[in-house]
Amino acid sequence: MRIGIVGTGAMGSVYAALLGDAGNEVWAIDRRIDHIEAIRKNGLRLEGYSGDRTVKINATTDTTEVGPCQLVIIATKAMHVSAAAESAKALLGPDTIVLPIQNGLGSSVKVADILGPERVILGVVGGFGASIKGPGHAHHNGMELVRLGELNGPVSSRVEAVAEVWRAAGFSVKTFDDIDQLVWEKLVCNVCFSGTCAITEWTLEEVITDEDAWRVASGCATEAFNVAKAKGIHLDFDDPVEYVRNFGSKMPKSRPSMLLDLLEGCPSEIDVINGAIPPEGEKCGVPTPYNIVVSSLVRAKEKQLGLR
Repeated sequence: MRIGIVGTGAMGSVYAALLGDAGNEVWAIDRRIDHIEAIRKNGLRLEGYSGDRTVKINATTDTTEVGPCQLVIIATKAMHVSAAAESAKALLGPDTIVLPIQNGLGSSVKVADILGPERVILGVVGGFGASIKGPGHAHHNGMELVRLGELNGPVSSRVEAVAEVWRAAGFSVKTFDDIDQLVWEKLVCNVCFSGTCAITEWTLEEVITDEDAWRVASGCATEAFNVAKAKGIHLDFDDPVEYVRNFGSKMPKSRPSMLLDLLEGCPSEIDVINGAIPPEGEKCGVPTPYNIVVSSLVRAKEKQLGLR
């Protein structure tokens, strides 16, 4: 399959390396010139949970150099997804499938508004703990699950076809008829660790094992779970605290992307993760004090760093 990946940061680089190593024609598209030049010169190196490999793939900063792709993966941060979707117009052919994969709420709607809902399927990925080690070099601590589904309606033949491409590259994939379940099962994990780790600057393991930090993190997760249930969303677990503990224990040394963003001096995705829970809770009468405080503290930290 001919695949364009718009945004090859930590997670996008994991996708690019493994999909490219599986024999697909992959184009890594990113605005960081040093990263793209390193990939062009030396290949894309990926190490960690999946082994250590260097894969020769195509790389560019300009989508107009690529041409139509069968699959376009938008793997930017949530705040850049609209710009990424606009740039992805150059990658579209008559039957191109567009797959946005972001943390939090709202990205798929933005992509559908720009590129057309008929093109878009949704992806949610969890349990990777990915980071950039340097230009052309990524690392990941795990490889738990890729969730895929249609924006509206049950799993389709095209979703299954895309799922098989990912499976052939070594990913664990589950397809969903229910898009809300797909999104909220990952969001419960995101709100548990993202904001708390961003504030404490701790790994997942350090948050889990500290009584005070875990009270806050598990409180955020429980609130998200309660909101999902109040919205009538089906989740495949009944104990949110045990669920997020198991999730975090699989990659204890990982630091969430929200923390890595702040350490690199970049704005975080707080508004679509912890910050998205209070408005949703207000709609259905569910209190969300932990997420209110955590999102407020992360925003304050961003202001301190000159990011707001």
